[in-house]
Amino acid sequence: MRAARPTFGAFNQGGVPTIACFNKAATPLGVDFDALIAAMQAFVDQYVMPVWGTPAKLVKSKGYVKGAWAVVFLDNADQPGALAYHDLTPDGLPQSKVFVKTTLDNHDLVSVSASHELVEMLVDPAINIMTTGPDPKIMYAYESADPVEQLSFKVNGIPMTDFVYPAYFEVFHKAGSVRFDQMKKVNKPFQILSGGYQIVFKNGKWSQIFASVSKKKRFGREDRRGHRSEERVQAARNKLRRADKKKIDRLERRI
Repeated sequence: MRAARPTFGAFNQGGVPTIACFNKAATPLGVDFDALIAAMQAFVDQYVMPVWGTPAKLVKSKGYVKGAWAVVFLDNADQPGALAYHDLTPDGLPQSKVFVKTTLDNHDLVSVSASHELVEMLVDPAINIMTTGPDPKIMYAYESADPVEQLSFKVNGIPMTDFVYPAYFEVFHKAGSVRFDQMKKVNKPFQILSGGYQIVFKNGKWSQIFASVSKKKRFGREDRRGHRSEERVQAARNKLRRADKKKIDRLERRI
């Protein structure tokens, strides 16, 4: 009998997560939602999964789907009910939030922001992976899009984020010896490009390393509520909270 070919996926190895994608934002996305989900699926299938071994099936939905991960699109962290979405799905599974108005106000693309959240959720779904690196006194977060943030390439004609490869987090590689990111812009392990940053843990505190002063200033002006950089702190304290579906439903009935 021929052995089944193994499938490798995070959060219960061997399974392929279904990811429910639903839009609760009133702000226009700037891209057709169906086309965006199709492009994100191709992004996973053709680019992320072959490198990271993290397959996923994306589906369009009106809300949370039992047993599925989630990508929810909201206007911003002040949208009524936004904070009720918390950090995890009602089932306690990984979820990402894409803040549409906040993204557009920052002059970024929703498709790039959404694919950024998606690839980082697939690589580190529990927001708890760290590694050693060039500075032995620092632990580096396994965030696969932050170091190359603001770079993008098109999938199905829609911009998707650049992302780093596993070799990026392996300090023993020599410069130029292997591929470190999808767009071939990174030349060595732990290199941060001018528009990116790296989350680090040092002296008992979380902080960021920036490659440019302009990026540091821009980061400081951004509303980071609900982003992985904030949720990582909660994850380290084992305080990630499940979405309050009853509260969300009550608020939606009032709208």
